[in-house]
Amino acid sequence: MRERIRFGVTAAALAGVMLAASACGGTTRGDDGGSGAGSGGSTAEADPDAEIPEGLAISFLPKQLNNPYFTVADAGGKEAVEELGGEFKEVGPSEATASSQVSYINTLSQQGSDVIVLAANDPNAVCGALNQARQAGSVVVTFDSDTAPDCRDLFVNQATAKDIARTQVEMIAEQIGGEGEIAFLSATPNATNQNAWLELMEKELAKEEYSGIEVVDTVYGNDDDQKSFNEMQGLLQTHPDLAGVVSPTTVGLAAAARYLSSSDYKGEVALTGLGTPNQMREYVENGTVEEFALWDPANLGYLAAYSGASMSAGRITGEQGQTFEAGRLGEYTVRADGEIVLGPPTVFNKGNIDDYDF
Repeated sequence: MRERIRFGVTAAALAGVMLAASACGGTTRGDDGGSGAGSGGSTAEADPDAEIPEGLAISFLPKQLNNPYFTVADAGGKEAVEELGGEFKEVGPSEATASSQVSYINTLSQQGSDVIVLAANDPNAVCGALNQARQAGSVVVTFDSDTAPDCRDLFVNQATAKDIARTQVEMIAEQIGGEGEIAFLSATPNATNQNAWLELMEKELAKEEYSGIEVVDTVYGNDDDQKSFNEMQGLLQTHPDLAGVVSPTTVGLAAAARYLSSSDYKGEVALTGLGTPNQMREYVENGTVEEFALWDPANLGYLAAYSGASMSAGRITGEQGQTFEAGRLGEYTVRADGEIVLGPPTVFNKGNIDDYDF
């Protein structure tokens, strides 16, 4: 049996280790340490002992509102902001289109947000607005889905792209016995993280050990439940010999599972990808899905808030090798290009899914 990396803690354990943190003083919006250079960090010197001031305005801008994944992620951000004595705000579009976030970025900048935490729908479409916000004094942190590095200060990555891609390939390969046709059901065509994972999964599948597996199609559900449902239906009708589907998006995976669970393909076509335990529990329990993977999105939002606050206060400037404390999650290190990695993905199945509540 292949080795699986487990990461995260149960909801019960989280409640036991939450810490309250608040401070005063430090660098605030408009001061020299309040912003950095996205691809290499600020030239200002970091002060690891700088206090994070109370009242920091930290705003979360997800790909879209009312997306269950981002509801959980932003709630984690709110938890961190409240610990820090800051002011939390969540705004965003109802649809995850390339340019839908621009007007919200402009408004947050005009309102004086100290930190803007963004999950980008497109790596380039928001760059102009983000750089204007940075010039006005906002620290820009991307999380979940990155922009071009020179458009932001930090990127909080849920896991390394290689780990995420490898885990999904291992899951689908095991479930279809190492051979057969598979397809990908992705989110939006321009989503940075989705495209990176798809490319790396293709590279992983090119290895000799996966020579019996053929990728026959890639479709996009645009992180819309009904469209993802329809795309899953279309895949199964277009490719009657399909052995499995990988959906690296929580909306897509849940919608695909809903279709599969009530179709004649249940038990015949394998389905895996990235999903949340609460969305996927019924499909694991009824045998539609054997296993899937993810990280704890609440922890991702929590880390993003602490990262932005730490940079706004001057504890870090975004330079590679700098370290900072992120509340209950402990110490993190800034990697190349201002990247901070939460940790490896968790694989969920019948054996452990009830240990998680998100």
